[in-house]
Amino acid sequence: MEVLYGIHPVEEAIRSASRQLDHISVAQQRDARRDARLEAVITLARAAKIRISIEPRDQLTRLARTDAHQGVLAIIRERQFLAVEDLLALPGNPRFFLALDGVEDPHNLGALIRTADGAGVDGILLPERRSAPITATVAKTSAGASEHVRIARVTNLVRALEQMKKANIWIVGLDERGSHDYTDYDFSTDTVLVLGREGAGLHDLVKKTCDHLLCIPMAGQVSSLNVSVAGAVVMYEALRQRRVRSVQQKHEATTKRPKERRGLGS
Repeated sequence: MEVLYGIHPVEEAIRSASRQLDHISVAQQRDARRDARLEAVITLARAAKIRISIEPRDQLTRLARTDAHQGVLAIIRERQFLAVEDLLALPGNPRFFLALDGVEDPHNLGALIRTADGAGVDGILLPERRSAPITATVAKTSAGASEHVRIARVTNLVRALEQMKKANIWIVGLDERGSHDYTDYDFSTDTVLVLGREGAGLHDLVKKTCDHLLCIPMAGQVSSLNVSVAGAVVMYEALRQRRVRSVQQKHEATTKRPKERRGLGS
């Protein structure tokens, strides 16, 4: 069993119904009044027929191992991760995936998952080793997005990327020494965006596996951005391009008029 804490993560776990919740625990209030957002979570849990227990606030703090639980936590079954094949089987045109090469800070991982959800990323590749696990801290930082985003755990990231390549998906890495500006890349093709470690960037083998290395131009004295910020910049550029392409395709479809058909003798 896992512990999720915080209003947004618990609420999204109930809404997504992607994992079975054993019960939720709510902090006992001295004045019997609760925050409106907490009441909304309780109402949602009751509607989903999830058992609710009222516990002393100290008990929630012990279970969550932090006092930042906002008065609610959920006891939930462990996540079942997807495989690369599951991501490749997803529909979509174009498909856009995110691969994380050694992101070990849970706050960065949570922020990237939240951005991936907002930017419409189809799935995330995470290596089993040298990566932050999906913990309650990650779930809270992601504001519950970790309950919605498809995540595949892989034993070997390079092998997984090669598998994506064989499925005709372009692999592009983000690197401060990359030879192409990220805005020059065409994200309207099937793409995996690969982000590297905090401070150290992409591993050499991962870098060699990439078809292109992109960079974010920096106008100041600092040479690079935090990985979660850099990832957000590129993911939303990809979303912008994909939306523009979608609008263009719809416009082309509506402006194509069928040829006028003439009858015999005309």
